[in-house]
Amino acid sequence: MGEGPLSDEERLNWLILSRSENVGPTTFKSLIKRYHTASEALRALPDLSRKGGLNRPPRIFSRDTATRAMAHAATFGARLLCSIEQDYPALLRQVDPCPPVLWIKGNPALLNGSCVGIVGARNASAVARKFSRQLAHDIGAAGHVIVSGLARGIDTAAHEAALDSGTIAVVAGGLDVIYPPENAALHAAIGARGLIVSEQVPGTEPKAEFFPRRNRIISGLSRALVVVEAALRSGSLITARLAAEQGREVFAVPGSPLDPRCEGTNRLIRDGATLLMSSHDVLEELGGGGPRHTYFSEPDPPPLPPREPGTAEMRKLLDLLSPNPIDLDDLVRESGLDAAMLSALLLELSLAGRVNRHPDGTVSLA
Repeated sequence: MGEGPLSDEERLNWLILSRSENVGPTTFKSLIKRYHTASEALRALPDLSRKGGLNRPPRIFSRDTATRAMAHAATFGARLLCSIEQDYPALLRQVDPCPPVLWIKGNPALLNGSCVGIVGARNASAVARKFSRQLAHDIGAAGHVIVSGLARGIDTAAHEAALDSGTIAVVAGGLDVIYPPENAALHAAIGARGLIVSEQVPGTEPKAEFFPRRNRIISGLSRALVVVEAALRSGSLITARLAAEQGREVFAVPGSPLDPRCEGTNRLIRDGATLLMSSHDVLEELGGGGPRHTYFSEPDPPPLPPREPGTAEMRKLLDLLSPNPIDLDDLVRESGLDAAMLSALLLELSLAGRVNRHPDGTVSLA
């Protein structure tokens, strides 16, 4: 379970840290574990970046911009939720690393309900939209919260059918940016009766690179994911892949092999997704309740070494790294460095933008 509410100052510092240069979710989590507060981590950033090889001060997100964003969010009933706080969705904390901060508008209690994701084609067929509405209605009536991405087609149908029972829209832009424009009324209805969620600062226009992150939150919130129609190269298949990686049950609705909109779902079934014929298939799977994990569910890392790593250790580590990802256990074994010193070096290199930390826990040169 998370902790109580953060102070306004510390919450502001979480936002600043999360949006500062080279501070992705993995590095953010490492910084909080090491320094315990975002304010202390921000103080350490310049020195850590310099040690990692950055030859200039790191670009730290503007405090004035962060303050204005918080104030603007309050004007339309939105707020920032940090991953250590109690309202943060317990299931999303299981995703490693989870998003450090979320912007939310609406009923936060929905975040810790039993959620089911429903996604699919934007240009969905009429029969698929009808089926999605029926699925969302039946699953919602059974006490589950419907999660989707507020896109055209399947997403829209699922949200509309679940307005009364509870629905969460995860969007790729700021909470106050209406996309697509024709969903303005639905956007407003979900904000008033359900919940809208985003990683992006209010006022941010959706960009292509934001959608996979949006999809990761949809799957991360959901105990199960249903894909109704999807082409072979579509965001819905990205969401399905992420859901499988996160250990969620993936359902796919079969369709005609002659319809390109069904190629993706048919491929999912061929590759091991559960074939879905009705809402009963999902409800039967969800009968047992879902896992709940804390943000800091894994064992505490080893204590920091008594001395700071020096240039010799840094050189040894850089010699071992390459563009090919390597597991941290292999790095410990090959370098002879203890885990704590390796962690400290990788944090400095991450902040300098010299290494990439991958979702599977591996690391490579940037």
